[in-house]
Amino acid sequence: MKKLASLGLGLLLTAGMTAAQADEVRIGMITTLSGGGSHLGVDVRDGFMLAMERSGRDDVRVLIQDDANRPDLARSLSNEFMQRDNVDILTGIIFSNLAMAVVPAAVRQGVFYISPNAGPSDLAGRMCHENYFNAAYQNDNLHGAMGAYMREQGFERPIILAPNYPAGTDALAGFKHLYEGEVVDEIYTQMGQTDYAAEIAQIRASNADSLFFFLPGGMGISFMKQWENSGVELPVFGAAFSFDETIIKAVGSAAIGAMNTSLWAYDLDNEANHAFVEAFRDTYDRMPTLYAAQGYDTANLILSALDKAHPSDQDAFREALREADFASVRGEFRFGPNHHPIQDIYVREVVEGEDGQPTNRLIGIAVEDIQDVYHTQCQM
Repeated sequence: MKKLASLGLGLLLTAGMTAAQADEVRIGMITTLSGGGSHLGVDVRDGFMLAMERSGRDDVRVLIQDDANRPDLARSLSNEFMQRDNVDILTGIIFSNLAMAVVPAAVRQGVFYISPNAGPSDLAGRMCHENYFNAAYQNDNLHGAMGAYMREQGFERPIILAPNYPAGTDALAGFKHLYEGEVVDEIYTQMGQTDYAAEIAQIRASNADSLFFFLPGGMGISFMKQWENSGVELPVFGAAFSFDETIIKAVGSAAIGAMNTSLWAYDLDNEANHAFVEAFRDTYDRMPTLYAAQGYDTANLILSALDKAHPSDQDAFREALREADFASVRGEFRFGPNHHPIQDIYVREVVEGEDGQPTNRLIGIAVEDIQDVYHTQCQM
């Protein structure tokens, strides 16, 4: 099995082995590689570096640091990248509270930030910036698409749950926006919570006909295991953040039958996706998640812009990013006026795979050409 180099904190990875050149492009990746949610950052990193490796370029240097899911550390690392390493581009942040700690100051200092994951509403709306692009989604998108899907499927009394941080509040706002009906209740949990007995009791006592939840990483694993043991029998819906391939294998049989929305699926039928899935499995000996797909697309977006301009020519490079002239693994991809994607959101079902383990199977499209509602607040 071929492995790309990965060593840990303070790691320096290079796409190519040539000495630094005057026109070398430096990319600083700040992502979560330890602690809660670390598999998200690992997959973003691995997808990103796979695209860099496959590009064959020798003029791009990627410096990678672990933010340990700490906003203060992420802010410190961004300052180091900008002031000591003179990076042209920042990327990598997983969690929205970390993005809010880093992105506004970074883009004001003339650095481009290309998000492979976090898409808080403020950065899509009132705090949008010409140097900020999101190659993944706006936080509401997947949740809103599930709201629309559940409405179409006839669910009339959903109860909804998420952690109390920017992506969590965006998640439930997004769900309600496209569900367009009344929800039984909204439940907010703590970030990093592991015991959900009180929340499950609240759901049991409600008259809900369905559950929608957003609990990324280890939070989702803990919740689903406790949900299975609770005996509560409600159909379960969510976004892919709670049902990626890593999470559902850790959850086991409790995940079977759950429906989730995603901007990507490993069984999407397009040439770019086939090549990505095959290369990722060959390189890392595991199935990619949507985070790996987002990392891969983020790198290819950057590479497509570098084919046309150097980041030092900011106007030209910005325009090249806006063009999004690359083959996305998710299919058709374009940016809206606030530099967030306009894209299809898919529905997947967790089923038992050929190996007896849970896996996601593509069902269809939940919403075509979804666009966030915050673009009208963006003055750019």
